Amino acid sequence: MSDKRRAEIEAKRAKLAELRKARADRQRAETERRQAEATGPSNTARRDVDELVNTLVGVSRGGFDSAGDVTPSSSLPGTPPRQNTLLHSSSTLSPSGRVSRQSDVGSDRVSLGTTMVVSANSATDHVVERTLTPRFVPDLIDVEQELFELPQRERVIYNKEVQTTFVETEAPALSEEFIQQQIQIQRERELEVDRLAREKELEEESVQLEKEIEQEIRELTEEERASIVTAPEFLDFVEQSSKIVQRALNDGYDYIRDYTVGTEANGDDSEGKRVKRVCAFYDERHGKNRSITDIDWSPKYPELTVASYNKNPAALNEPDGVVAVWNLHLLERPEFVFHSQSDVLSVTFSPFHSNLIFGGTYSGQILLWDTRSKHLPVLKTPLSAAGHTHPVYAMQMVGTQNAHNLITSSTDGTVCSWLVDMLAQPQETLELIHAGHNKTGEVAITTLDFPDNETTTFWVGTEEGNVYQANRYDRAGAKAGLNQYDIYKGHSGPVMGLHFHPLVGPVDFSDLFLTASVDWTVKLWRAKSLAKPSTTAHAIPSIYSFDEADDYVYDVKWHPAHPAVFGTVDGSGKFDLWNLNTDTEIPVVSTNVGSGRAINKLQWDRKEGRRAALGGSDGELYVYDIGDMALPRESEWTDLQKTIAGMVSGGQTNGVVDGDASRIIAGR
Repeated sequence: MSDKRRAEIEAKRAKLAELRKARADRQRAETERRQAEATGPSNTARRDVDELVNTLVGVSRGGFDSAGDVTPSSSLPGTPPRQNTLLHSSSTLSPSGRVSRQSDVGSDRVSLGTTMVVSANSATDHVVERTLTPRFVPDLIDVEQELFELPQRERVIYNKEVQTTFVETEAPALSEEFIQQQIQIQRERELEVDRLAREKELEEESVQLEKEIEQEIRELTEEERASIVTAPEFLDFVEQSSKIVQRALNDGYDYIRDYTVGTEANGDDSEGKRVKRVCAFYDERHGKNRSITDIDWSPKYPELTVASYNKNPAALNEPDGVVAVWNLHLLERPEFVFHSQSDVLSVTFSPFHSNLIFGGTYSGQILLWDTRSKHLPVLKTPLSAAGHTHPVYAMQMVGTQNAHNLITSSTDGTVCSWLVDMLAQPQETLELIHAGHNKTGEVAITTLDFPDNETTTFWVGTEEGNVYQANRYDRAGAKAGLNQYDIYKGHSGPVMGLHFHPLVGPVDFSDLFLTASVDWTVKLWRAKSLAKPSTTAHAIPSIYSFDEADDYVYDVKWHPAHPAVFGTVDGSGKFDLWNLNTDTEIPVVSTNVGSGRAINKLQWDRKEGRRAALGGSDGELYVYDIGDMALPRESEWTDLQKTIAGMVSGGQTNGVVDGDASRIIAGR
């Protein structure tokens, strides 16, 4: 039911309640008035007035209904009038022949005077004159009269010429008070009639309102319920409102924290060196039988992280690829879910558009989703030779707010550059060819990264285990394409992760990068200067090798704020946190994550680096907090310089620095 219709029903209910209240008030007032009239002193006078009015109405109609009335005959001429007179008073005859009679005063008595006149032609006409005195006059007037003997009544013989006597009555003179009372009575009767009509009208309106309300709140049929539940507007409303409620329920902030209480003096110093699990995101519907293939944090909203998923082989009717946006304040379900027709192998937020998410698929398509739209991508690249036709495992956005491109790479050695708003065809296409390969010249790219503040030169990790440097354009001393002479050789298996040191702090370490491989090792490299490219094949060894892993190392990432800290994840489900200024042999913290299944991806949050998102092969996204280990001291940069110098100058054997020498150089 819409808000407008709901408001109409509430208004009708309020109006119906007012009508019922008004009717009850009127009935109560009428009852009180009748009780007052029945018990009040004016009740008797009111009844007297009513009886007098009835009497006057009877007189005006030509007759009396009490004893002593004279009713003229309405019969044919010659019929004598009927007299039924009961008089108990004395009679007098005036000289003019008028006979006066005075009746007893009683409740049903009136004074009656009669005059008989004899005409000149001896025809007798009876004229009866009556004087009515209201019965409610309590006093009598004494009148002195002379008594005469009445002559013998003449016998009157009626014939056809004799007509019925005409009785003339005179209404008594009414007082002003009596008239006002009658007017008031008439007004009350009119008001009563209006009130009854109004009550009838309100009653009919109340019945109609009740019928309308009953019609509105009636039980819905199954078809009507299904149509409402499946309506897009209803689904959007439930989706949005339930998200808001769940965010509030999942907020773990301590609302009763007392900030006036300081920390204890003897607190646990090791608390700052612990890795704490914040939460784990998993949705049975979208994550069952799927693995997380890539993750990224939102550049604008620090509580949002995105994860891409591969195919669920047990669900043929579900989309092959899924991308879910998770919110730290919404644990039970994802904030957004996007679909793909192919497994999504790489995903990234656009750093310049907070609503856009890019994904690379197993089929080679590049997809663009918008959080303001539905599940399907708003743009996608065509499956043609102009773009990718092989799996896209790596992508990165480079450039500035006004000039940026999406760089993608596939396992066939193709690197493409795309404009965000035009995915119909790539702006640039670069094929990385290695002439020294025996079977094929393609370079199977598994990972890719640009150094900070670099948009044209990048490094790629390959399935063969080598790392190569490549250029998007021709530049001084180098040509566009793969630099096949400088080979960063050290891994004996595919390179799964590659990451350059972020450009933070007073010292520039942006030429250092880390690689992780399925050969159970993580290696530290220094990129060769671009000003002096090699003209012949030259193998560049690693600076240091970290060999503590017991399984495939799937990813490695430098910390965004601390210069000496980086993290790794491996196939045994471990999350290792390294600090080169503390120890280069073993990680400072090693944590078993989740169910113990492989962790595929690692990503630090973009601002403080306190939280690390870990993507598992069990379909769960884990978030860990590293606490104070994310806060560097001022001496961390100079300490790292000493550590790197010790690694470079210490004895190297196949690119591996002797551990004891490195610890001595680092001052430990």
